[in-house]
Amino acid sequence: MPTMSPKGLVIAAPSSGSGKTLVTLGLLRALGRAGHKVGSAKAGPDYIDPRFHEAATGQPCVNLDAWAMRADLVTELAVRAAADKNLLVIEGVMGLFDGAETGEGSTADLAGMLGFPIVLVVDSLRQSQSAAALVRGFASHRADCRIAGVIFNKVATDRHESILRTAMEPLGIPVLGCVRNVYELEVPSRHLGLVQAQEHVSLERFIETAADMVTATIDLDGLSALADGGAPEPCGSPSLAPLGQKIAVADDRAFAFTYPHLLDGWRRAGAEISLFSPLNDEAPASDAEAVYLPGGYPELHAGKLAGNATFLGGLKAAAGAETLVYGECGGFMVLGDGLIDADGQSHQMSGLLPVVTSFEKRKLHLGYRQFECLGPLPFGKSIRGHEFHYSTLISQGAGEALFKAADAAGRDLGEIGLRAGRVMGSYAHIIDARPVS
Repeated sequence: MPTMSPKGLVIAAPSSGSGKTLVTLGLLRALGRAGHKVGSAKAGPDYIDPRFHEAATGQPCVNLDAWAMRADLVTELAVRAAADKNLLVIEGVMGLFDGAETGEGSTADLAGMLGFPIVLVVDSLRQSQSAAALVRGFASHRADCRIAGVIFNKVATDRHESILRTAMEPLGIPVLGCVRNVYELEVPSRHLGLVQAQEHVSLERFIETAADMVTATIDLDGLSALADGGAPEPCGSPSLAPLGQKIAVADDRAFAFTYPHLLDGWRRAGAEISLFSPLNDEAPASDAEAVYLPGGYPELHAGKLAGNATFLGGLKAAAGAETLVYGECGGFMVLGDGLIDADGQSHQMSGLLPVVTSFEKRKLHLGYRQFECLGPLPFGKSIRGHEFHYSTLISQGAGEALFKAADAAGRDLGEIGLRAGRVMGSYAHIIDARPVS
């Protein structure tokens, strides 16, 4: 395993919607064009942005979560992401200091763990000199956070740019660029965030245009020169134990929400992973010891999934052979008796768990979670993860709960999920073992 300390930057913002994803994608492609060996990571529990990163760099992108992951794992994953690279670019999440309800796990915390400087992307559309006051506040808010540079986004005119640069001079923080307001570079969204990268029409052209914009407006040499690092050496912190020696993992547009660090950790632990596509009516490998159905968008494909007899039959055969079958969020929905889509139409699912879920009446369930495992999963007793879904559990039959859940502040959320023999699932997305306090 590599032991060198990575050098990198964190691209953060005062709030969500400031344009950090667009700027990050443009930077990743532009830095690669300029000859940098650039790697990337995404802060927090995000399944969608990392796939855009991968399209921009041609390299895997990992999540780094300062709340849900142990610090040793964060460091190890950062070192792995930076292996053979001269620069690691991490895109932050939400506002710089926004984290769990307790205040922990922010982008600022992640930057502090790794010793990385921060480049702040500021939406300047409706402000001029006031932007400098905002930057001053963010730069002085925490002594352990270093704002090394600023990129102003949505700059209207040359005059607007001049005003912003003049206002920043007393702060001594370099303005690395002023990105103009390019409306055609907005990324389409869906109820859980951005549309998935593989569904984005003309994605390559989109990234190339973003890179052209960044190259024309941002000082790439000045930005890359700011990269630094001070992370401690990783100590080989293991990921969660694999579900089995041979694991079949659903992988397509309906089941796309997997964390790369989990699959990579299982492989490094000696597990063999095979992929199958439920949308293409593929069954899990017949010799699999475990089947993993991750989250995704099954509600958008419920009719097709309901008619895919080979897929559903393969799941039932695995369950009948007492193979461990585990579903998260969307995977949990497909393990149930039925799924009601946004139009109110009911679709028969696998029937392996006595639950019916509905997307007809949307209700947001969002937040970090702490779990005590009540079932025969190999992840250990205490786990951290999150929930992020709009569908609702409308009926649940007899069975044993899978987890005892609490929110980030420790408030009891009761028992969640269901297990019937070796078939089990819940709305939880699992990330890592709970840190030992």
